[in-house]
Amino acid sequence: MLKGIYTAASGMVAESMRTDVIANNLANVNTNGYKKDLAVNKSFSELLLSKIEGKEANEQIGGVGSGVFVDKVIPTFTPGIYKDTGNTLDLAIEGDGFFVLETPQGQRYTRDGAFYPDQEGYLANADGHRVLGEGGPINIGTANLKSVIINSNGEVYANNALVGKLRLADFADRNNLQKEGHSLWLADNGAEVVETQAVVRQGTLEGSNVNAVAEMVNLITATRAYEVSQKMIQTQDASLDKAVNDVGRI
Repeated sequence: MLKGIYTAASGMVAESMRTDVIANNLANVNTNGYKKDLAVNKSFSELLLSKIEGKEANEQIGGVGSGVFVDKVIPTFTPGIYKDTGNTLDLAIEGDGFFVLETPQGQRYTRDGAFYPDQEGYLANADGHRVLGEGGPINIGTANLKSVIINSNGEVYANNALVGKLRLADFADRNNLQKEGHSLWLADNGAEVVETQAVVRQGTLEGSNVNAVAEMVNLITATRAYEVSQKMIQTQDASLDKAVNDVGRI
């Protein structure tokens, strides 16, 4: 009976973690370039049941589950919806790949292409991290933003002069990427950078790939699964109370 309580409790813990993941997805539904997460459950090893009485004692009669746990949380890299903004420094990547940023902690990667010129004229994101080109940070100087042209190959022109080319990076195994904050990615030491055939779209931003309606349905499902496990614990606790206080008294 206690085993049943532990099994139901493991389901509650797993659904609680799943709910947290879904809630975080919903919180970032309007975050540029955000990639939703998916909680993957895995069951504990099954236990074999055997008969203990009768002529066929010790005969195996099947297995019984012993609960589940969240094995890992994985991001899904499907593209978000592209939104035309008309801003010359709003960029989106069409295809696989990431923009490369220079941060105090080292290089980071992002799909959020909402960029601005910093105080020194370098292309940077909202947090002040400079965008890296193939030759280093890209400086557009004091050029009129309307004169800045960024073509599909990532070449950046300011006042009709080529000032740099955006560096785009992709990875052979994206499972080596870890999220940092809302839109940054950290590549582990073993992450292999590969070439990408992606193109750059100027005046466009890639939105989150979170489908709010689908996530709300997932949230309701997770909540109901949590409640079912909760009811199972209450039922088995009541049965245990009967066994201890009533049957035991006889």
